[in-house]
Amino acid sequence: MLTALPHPVWHPLQHFRARMNQWFVNRIAPRDTVTLTQRNVYILPTAPGFMLGATLLVLLVASINYQLNLGYVLTFLLTGSAVVGMQVCHGTLRGITMHLIAPDDHFAGANVTIGINLLSDRRSVRYGIGLAVLGTQHWSWTDVPAQGSAKVQVAFQPQRRGLHRVPALTAETRFPLGTFRVWTVWRPAAQVLVYPAPEQHPPPLPPGEPRAGGQATVQRQSTGEFDGIRPYRRGDPLKLVVWKKTAKTDELVSRDAQQVQRFELWLDLAHTGLSATAGTSGGPALEQALSRLCAWVLLADKQGLHYGLRLAGQEIAPDSGEAHKKNCLQALALAHV
Repeated sequence: MLTALPHPVWHPLQHFRARMNQWFVNRIAPRDTVTLTQRNVYILPTAPGFMLGATLLVLLVASINYQLNLGYVLTFLLTGSAVVGMQVCHGTLRGITMHLIAPDDHFAGANVTIGINLLSDRRSVRYGIGLAVLGTQHWSWTDVPAQGSAKVQVAFQPQRRGLHRVPALTAETRFPLGTFRVWTVWRPAAQVLVYPAPEQHPPPLPPGEPRAGGQATVQRQSTGEFDGIRPYRRGDPLKLVVWKKTAKTDELVSRDAQQVQRFELWLDLAHTGLSATAGTSGGPALEQALSRLCAWVLLADKQGLHYGLRLAGQEIAPDSGEAHKKNCLQALALAHV
């Protein structure tokens, strides 16, 4: 017979520790460049450090009890080594300047890579410095050369679209003996824009709309591409070449320029088939609709099409190119329908 396991007794302690960490991080002024000094570098013994302290205490008591001169020598030699190790450990991190490299825009669910430059003006090498996102155990370790710099990359994974602040980072070292842990907490000011995650298998692109004043009716093939495709002619712009069909047939084909001029491709929330629920309830339905629009933007850009984007209260005129794609993705990331 199976019985339910009791709730772990350490759960409230973890919650309290998380609350204290958040309170501590909120008191740190956000900056993209920070120099470590005695005011923002902290030190505590590690578990081996506490064991070394207990061992030294036992050696001292035994030396006093049995009047062992060699015991005194060994005890004070080890104690002096531990003190020197503490100074070296603290000095390894103290004096370093950390500079954040602003991350690029990413899609939701993908790892966002954060670059950090470590600068040192000391004439000796700084060994064994690790950086990580605060609260995680994925460390990146490096050595900083004398009067030089080193670049470290850490990553985090945002699950929601929008504008996110870079999470708090931590740096630490246990060099040279591992008996002390020296660390700092850093709160960057940079932000990263997270696009909606594109739908994995989106439906075909919506049909084109006649331009203002046009009389033509829209025709569309079952593949989602517009009619008006003809063999490639010398001088046709590369943006009119239908590369997808070219790859299938091994023959260059392009769109009729007059056909392209008569119709406009608009990626509208109403075309997703999800707008009826997205507009009223929002939440998952809205995110699914934006995910489909994101996939359409990437597909239209890949095919070299002129396309526009319509959201509630916002309209981006048809265009093409990398800058236009970025504007559309930014609008989807910050959309509030």
